Amino acid sequence: MGMIGKVEVSNPEKVLFPGMGITKRDIIGYYIRIAPRMLPWLAGRPVVQNRFPDGIDHPGFFEKNAPRETPNWVTLSPHLTETDRKMVNYIVCDNADTLIWLANLAAIEFNITLSQANDPESPDFALFDIDPEPPAALKETVQVALALDEFLEGLGIRGYIKTSGKKGLHIVVPLKPGYTFRQVRNFVHATGRLLARDLGVVVSEFSRSREPGTVFVDYLQNAAWKTMACPYSLRPVQGAPVSCPLSREEVTPSLNPQDFNIRTVISRTKDPWKGIFEDRQDIPVR
Repeated sequence: MGMIGKVEVSNPEKVLFPGMGITKRDIIGYYIRIAPRMLPWLAGRPVVQNRFPDGIDHPGFFEKNAPRETPNWVTLSPHLTETDRKMVNYIVCDNADTLIWLANLAAIEFNITLSQANDPESPDFALFDIDPEPPAALKETVQVALALDEFLEGLGIRGYIKTSGKKGLHIVVPLKPGYTFRQVRNFVHATGRLLARDLGVVVSEFSRSREPGTVFVDYLQNAAWKTMACPYSLRPVQGAPVSCPLSREEVTPSLNPQDFNIRTVISRTKDPWKGIFEDRQDIPVR
Protein backbone atom coordinates (compact mmCIF):
# COMPACT_ATOMS: atom_id res chain seq x y z
CA MET A 1 0.00 0.00 0.00
CA GLY A 2 3.02 2.24 0.59
CA MET A 3 2.64 5.92 1.40
CA ILE A 4 -0.82 7.47 1.57
CA GLY A 5 -0.45 11.19 2.08
CA LYS A 6 1.93 11.55 5.01
CA VAL A 7 1.44 8.00 6.26
CA GLU A 8 3.59 4.93 5.59
CA VAL A 9 1.05 2.09 5.81
CA SER A 10 2.28 -1.06 7.54
CA ASN A 11 0.92 -4.63 7.22
CA PRO A 12 -2.01 -3.67 4.98
CA GLU A 13 -3.06 -7.31 4.46
CA LYS A 14 -3.38 -8.04 8.17
CA VAL A 15 -6.89 -9.37 8.82
CA LEU A 16 -8.61 -7.37 11.56
CA PHE A 17 -12.13 -8.85 11.22
CA PRO A 18 -11.61 -12.65 11.14
CA GLY A 19 -14.32 -14.59 9.40
CA MET A 20 -15.02 -11.65 7.11
CA GLY A 21 -11.58 -11.23 5.59
CA ILE A 22 -11.59 -7.50 6.32
CA THR A 23 -8.01 -6.26 6.36
CA LYS A 24 -6.30 -3.12 7.54
CA ARG A 25 -6.25 -2.08 3.87
CA ASP A 26 -10.05 -2.32 3.79
CA ILE A 27 -10.41 -0.29 6.99
CA ILE A 28 -8.05 2.43 5.79
CA GLY A 29 -9.90 2.49 2.47
CA TYR A 30 -13.23 2.89 4.26
CA TYR A 31 -11.98 5.79 6.37
CA ILE A 32 -10.46 7.53 3.33
CA ARG A 33 -13.77 7.33 1.48
CA ILE A 34 -15.95 8.31 4.46
CA ALA A 35 -13.62 11.13 5.57
CA PRO A 36 -15.66 13.96 3.98
CA ARG A 37 -18.64 13.02 6.18
CA MET A 38 -16.72 11.95 9.26
CA LEU A 39 -14.07 14.66 9.60
CA PRO A 40 -16.55 17.45 10.45
CA TRP A 41 -17.40 15.40 13.57
CA LEU A 42 -13.81 14.70 14.48
CA ALA A 43 -12.37 18.16 13.80
CA GLY A 44 -11.90 20.25 16.92
CA ARG A 45 -12.81 17.42 19.33
CA PRO A 46 -10.67 15.15 21.49
CA VAL A 47 -10.90 11.59 20.26
CA VAL A 48 -10.56 8.31 22.13
CA GLN A 49 -9.59 5.54 19.74
CA ASN A 50 -10.27 1.84 20.28
CA ARG A 51 -7.32 -0.10 18.86
CA PHE A 52 -7.16 -3.79 17.87
CA PRO A 53 -3.64 -4.45 16.55
CA ASP A 54 -4.24 -8.23 16.50
CA GLY A 55 -7.82 -8.08 15.21
CA ILE A 56 -11.16 -7.96 16.97
CA ASP A 57 -10.90 -11.60 18.11
CA HIS A 58 -8.10 -10.48 20.46
CA PRO A 59 -8.34 -7.92 23.26
CA GLY A 60 -8.16 -4.32 22.12
CA PHE A 61 -7.59 -1.20 24.17
CA PHE A 62 -8.92 2.33 24.44
CA GLU A 63 -6.29 5.00 24.00
CA LYS A 64 -6.74 8.57 25.22
CA ASN A 65 -3.12 9.65 25.37
CA ALA A 66 -1.26 10.19 22.10
CA PRO A 67 1.29 7.37 21.64
CA ARG A 68 5.00 8.11 21.79
CA GLU A 69 5.39 7.77 18.02
CA THR A 70 2.78 10.44 17.25
CA PRO A 71 4.03 12.61 14.32
CA ASN A 72 4.56 16.30 14.97
CA TRP A 73 1.90 17.21 12.38
CA VAL A 74 -0.87 15.63 14.49
CA THR A 75 -2.93 18.14 16.51
CA LEU A 76 -2.93 17.49 20.27
CA SER A 77 -5.21 18.78 23.02
CA PRO A 78 -3.58 18.59 26.47
CA HIS A 79 -5.82 18.01 29.48
CA LEU A 80 -4.86 17.84 33.16
CA THR A 81 -7.09 15.23 34.80
CA GLU A 82 -8.84 16.26 38.00
CA THR A 83 -8.59 12.92 39.78
CA ASP A 84 -4.91 12.06 39.53
CA ARG A 85 -3.52 15.34 38.11
CA LYS A 86 -1.96 13.66 35.11
CA MET A 87 -1.52 15.29 31.72
CA VAL A 88 -3.37 13.53 28.90
CA ASN A 89 -2.55 14.59 25.35
CA TYR A 90 -5.71 13.83 23.41
CA ILE A 91 -5.50 13.57 19.65
CA VAL A 92 -7.69 15.89 17.59
CA CYS A 93 -8.29 14.20 14.25
CA ASP A 94 -8.76 17.30 12.13
CA ASN A 95 -7.53 16.08 8.74
CA ALA A 96 -7.48 13.00 6.52
CA ASP A 97 -3.79 12.29 7.18
CA THR A 98 -4.46 11.94 10.91
CA LEU A 99 -7.46 9.69 10.21
CA ILE A 100 -5.31 7.45 8.00
CA TRP A 101 -2.50 7.42 10.54
CA LEU A 102 -4.88 6.29 13.30
CA ALA A 103 -6.43 3.64 11.06
CA ASN A 104 -2.92 2.37 10.34
CA LEU A 105 -2.51 1.93 14.12
CA ALA A 106 -5.54 -0.42 13.92
CA ALA A 107 -7.81 2.19 15.49
CA ILE A 108 -11.06 0.61 14.36
CA GLU A 109 -13.40 2.72 16.48
CA PHE A 110 -13.42 6.48 17.07
CA ASN A 111 -15.19 8.06 20.05
CA ILE A 112 -15.65 11.81 20.37
CA THR A 113 -16.45 14.16 23.23
CA LEU A 114 -19.72 16.12 23.28
CA SER A 115 -17.82 19.41 23.51
CA GLN A 116 -15.00 21.10 21.66
CA ALA A 117 -11.37 20.75 22.69
CA ASN A 118 -11.08 24.51 23.21
CA ASP A 119 -14.09 24.58 25.58
CA PRO A 120 -14.37 21.10 27.10
CA GLU A 121 -16.83 22.04 29.84
CA SER A 122 -19.41 23.46 27.40
CA PRO A 123 -21.48 20.80 25.61
CA ASP A 124 -22.59 21.48 22.06
CA PHE A 125 -24.55 18.23 21.75
CA ALA A 126 -26.93 16.33 24.01
CA LEU A 127 -26.96 12.53 23.74
CA PHE A 128 -29.80 10.09 24.42
CA ASP A 129 -28.30 6.57 24.38
CA ILE A 130 -31.15 4.08 23.95
CA ASP A 131 -29.88 0.70 25.07
CA PRO A 132 -31.97 -2.52 25.21
CA GLU A 133 -31.41 -5.32 27.69
CA PRO A 134 -32.36 -8.79 26.36
CA PRO A 135 -34.88 -10.17 25.77
CA ALA A 136 -35.72 -6.60 24.70
CA ALA A 137 -34.35 -6.16 21.19
CA LEU A 138 -34.45 -3.80 18.27
CA LYS A 139 -38.24 -3.74 18.05
CA GLU A 140 -38.46 -2.27 21.55
CA THR A 141 -35.50 0.03 20.91
CA VAL A 142 -37.18 1.49 17.83
CA GLN A 143 -40.43 1.92 19.76
CA VAL A 144 -38.63 3.90 22.45
CA ALA A 145 -36.62 5.96 19.93
CA LEU A 146 -39.76 6.98 18.04
CA ALA A 147 -41.59 7.84 21.27
CA LEU A 148 -38.62 9.91 22.42
CA ASP A 149 -38.40 11.64 19.06
CA GLU A 150 -42.10 12.49 19.25
CA PHE A 151 -41.68 13.80 22.80
CA LEU A 152 -38.80 16.04 21.74
CA GLU A 153 -40.78 17.26 18.75
CA GLY A 154 -43.56 18.27 21.15
CA LEU A 155 -41.01 20.50 22.88
CA GLY A 156 -39.97 22.01 19.55
CA ILE A 157 -36.67 20.10 19.61
CA ARG A 158 -35.29 18.27 16.58
CA GLY A 159 -33.42 15.08 17.41
CA TYR A 160 -31.12 13.28 14.98
CA ILE A 161 -31.11 9.47 15.11
CA LYS A 162 -28.22 7.12 14.40
CA THR A 163 -27.42 3.49 14.99
CA SER A 164 -25.00 2.99 17.85
CA GLY A 165 -23.32 0.37 15.68
CA LYS A 166 -24.13 -2.27 18.25
CA LYS A 167 -27.55 -3.07 19.74
CA GLY A 168 -28.88 0.41 20.47
CA LEU A 169 -29.81 3.74 18.92
CA HIS A 170 -28.61 7.25 19.65
CA ILE A 171 -30.57 10.49 19.44
CA VAL A 172 -28.38 13.58 19.26
CA VAL A 173 -29.56 17.17 19.76
CA PRO A 174 -27.29 20.04 18.61
CA LEU A 175 -27.23 22.77 21.26
CA LYS A 176 -26.94 26.52 21.27
CA PRO A 177 -23.98 27.84 23.31
CA GLY A 178 -24.31 28.49 27.01
CA TYR A 179 -25.38 25.20 28.57
CA THR A 180 -23.46 23.26 31.19
CA PHE A 181 -23.09 19.51 31.21
CA ARG A 182 -25.07 19.39 34.45
CA GLN A 183 -28.00 21.13 32.75
CA VAL A 184 -27.85 18.86 29.71
CA ARG A 185 -27.52 15.70 31.79
CA ASN A 186 -30.48 16.73 33.96
CA PHE A 187 -32.58 17.43 30.85
CA VAL A 188 -31.79 14.05 29.29
CA HIS A 189 -32.39 12.30 32.62
CA ALA A 190 -35.72 14.09 33.22
CA THR A 191 -36.85 13.25 29.69
CA GLY A 192 -36.07 9.59 30.31
CA ARG A 193 -38.08 9.65 33.54
CA LEU A 194 -41.08 11.16 31.79
CA LEU A 195 -40.84 8.59 29.02
CA ALA A 196 -40.70 5.79 31.59
CA ARG A 197 -44.10 6.90 32.94
CA ASP A 198 -45.72 6.32 29.55
CA LEU A 199 -43.78 3.26 28.37
CA GLY A 200 -43.41 0.40 30.79
CA VAL A 201 -40.42 -0.97 28.90
CA VAL A 202 -38.35 2.17 29.59
CA VAL A 203 -36.05 2.54 32.59
CA SER A 204 -34.36 5.85 33.30
CA GLU A 205 -32.09 4.98 36.24
CA PHE A 206 -28.71 3.30 35.94
CA SER A 207 -29.56 1.02 38.88
CA ARG A 208 -32.27 -0.60 36.72
CA SER A 209 -30.36 -0.64 33.43
CA ARG A 210 -29.64 -4.39 33.56
CA GLU A 211 -33.21 -5.47 34.22
CA PRO A 212 -34.16 -8.07 31.58
CA GLY A 213 -36.56 -6.88 28.90
CA THR A 214 -36.08 -3.16 29.52
CA VAL A 215 -34.74 -0.29 27.42
CA PHE A 216 -32.48 2.14 29.27
CA VAL A 217 -32.54 5.80 28.20
CA ASP A 218 -28.97 6.51 29.24
CA TYR A 219 -28.06 10.08 30.22
CA LEU A 220 -24.67 9.42 31.81
CA GLN A 221 -22.44 10.20 28.81
CA ASN A 222 -23.50 13.84 29.01
CA ALA A 223 -20.43 14.86 30.99
CA ALA A 224 -17.09 16.49 30.29
CA TRP A 225 -14.60 14.09 28.67
CA LYS A 226 -17.23 11.34 28.26
CA THR A 227 -17.68 10.22 24.66
CA MET A 228 -20.02 8.79 22.07
CA ALA A 229 -19.28 6.70 19.00
CA CYS A 230 -18.43 9.14 16.24
CA PRO A 231 -20.93 9.19 13.37
CA TYR A 232 -19.61 6.90 10.61
CA SER A 233 -17.17 5.15 12.94
CA LEU A 234 -16.77 1.41 12.59
CA ARG A 235 -17.51 -0.70 15.68
CA PRO A 236 -15.25 -3.62 16.62
CA VAL A 237 -17.79 -6.45 16.43
CA GLN A 238 -18.54 -9.09 13.82
CA GLY A 239 -20.23 -7.68 10.74
CA ALA A 240 -18.11 -4.48 10.85
CA PRO A 241 -21.16 -2.30 11.58
CA VAL A 242 -21.04 1.48 11.47
CA SER A 243 -22.59 4.04 13.81
CA CYS A 244 -24.68 5.45 10.98
CA PRO A 245 -26.92 8.54 10.81
CA LEU A 246 -30.46 7.65 9.79
CA SER A 247 -33.44 9.39 8.29
CA ARG A 248 -36.78 9.17 10.15
CA GLU A 249 -38.11 6.93 7.38
CA GLU A 250 -35.42 4.35 8.13
CA VAL A 251 -36.36 4.02 11.81
CA THR A 252 -38.92 1.22 11.55
CA PRO A 253 -39.47 -2.14 13.32
CA SER A 254 -37.65 -3.81 10.44
CA LEU A 255 -34.49 -1.76 11.03
CA ASN A 256 -31.36 -3.92 11.19
CA PRO A 257 -28.20 -2.12 12.40
CA GLN A 258 -26.05 -4.78 10.72
CA ASP A 259 -27.30 -3.48 7.36
CA PHE A 260 -25.18 -0.36 7.98
CA ASN A 261 -21.64 -1.66 7.71
CA ILE A 262 -18.23 -1.12 6.14
CA ARG A 263 -19.46 -2.37 2.77
CA THR A 264 -22.82 -0.57 2.56
CA VAL A 265 -22.53 2.80 4.29
CA ILE A 266 -20.05 4.16 1.77
CA SER A 267 -22.64 3.87 -1.00
CA ARG A 268 -25.25 6.00 0.81
CA THR A 269 -25.65 9.08 -1.36
CA LYS A 270 -27.75 11.23 0.97
CA ASP A 271 -26.64 12.58 4.32
CA PRO A 272 -29.68 12.41 6.64
CA TRP A 273 -27.91 14.70 9.12
CA LYS A 274 -27.11 17.40 6.59
CA GLY A 275 -27.21 20.81 8.27
CA ILE A 276 -26.99 19.49 11.83
CA PHE A 277 -24.12 21.80 12.76
CA GLU A 278 -26.24 24.82 11.82
CA ASP A 279 -29.35 23.55 13.63
CA ARG A 280 -28.40 24.64 17.16
CA GLN A 281 -31.33 24.45 19.55
CA ASP A 282 -32.55 25.44 23.00
CA ILE A 283 -33.52 22.93 25.64
CA PRO A 284 -35.55 23.56 28.82
CA VAL A 285 -33.31 23.74 31.88
CA ARG A 286 -33.62 24.73 35.49
